Amino acid sequence: MKDYTDKFVKLLTKWNIQIDDHKLDLFEMYYDLLISWNERINLTAITDKEDVYIKHFADSIAVLKTDDLSGQKMIDVGSGAGFPGIPISIMCPEADCLLIDSLNKRTLFLEEVIDRLDLHNVRVMHGRAEDLARNDDLRENFDLAVSRAVADLSVLSEYCLPFVNINGTFISYKSGIIDDELTGAGKAIDILGGHVRKVERFDIPFTDYERSLIYIDKDRHTDQKYPRKAGKPLKKPL
Repeated sequence: MKDYTDKFVKLLTKWNIQIDDHKLDLFEMYYDLLISWNERINLTAITDKEDVYIKHFADSIAVLKTDDLSGQKMIDVGSGAGFPGIPISIMCPEADCLLIDSLNKRTLFLEEVIDRLDLHNVRVMHGRAEDLARNDDLRENFDLAVSRAVADLSVLSEYCLPFVNINGTFISYKSGIIDDELTGAGKAIDILGGHVRKVERFDIPFTDYERSLIYIDKDRHTDQKYPRKAGKPLKKPL
């Protein structure tokens, strides 16, 4: 077993996550596509193989340490290079996943990954979250929203919570230092119909990464005026 694969498997084992050879092959194909496309469009600044496996792949599937997503209908908002949606979908093929991103070049990359890895449980859609959340087929139609996008939690909540159904959950991937941002997002989360259920803090072995998963449960319908028009959530957070 190659060194980077060995560390990846050891990390997952530490988290009580099992992986087989077929899934390892899928991650290998995913990495190759990521690096190939990254020469043409900006997908990731992290390209070292071991770093991609640990800092992207493992980080994305950290949610599976405590949550079984089998049967969940999931949306990955601002998916970018496919994180966390594709790694989750590789590890949990029983989940149904929609990846959305505002840049067409990235959605073309995601479509090729889905095709080449033969991921029947994943589809991709091009568009801004502020616009797609107005689609009746998408609004409040998902058990779970996930996002690893770089934005303030109040902004991400406005992007993501409109997609989540009542009793569903939005999971935001954040750094380990989250207390001030979490406090500042409290008003927005409440306005959008959610509440913070828990914060899972953890370190990623073999790195100096400290991470937090913010679990925001949806208990009320999101007012139809949210999300606001494209660009407004970022310029003037709730």
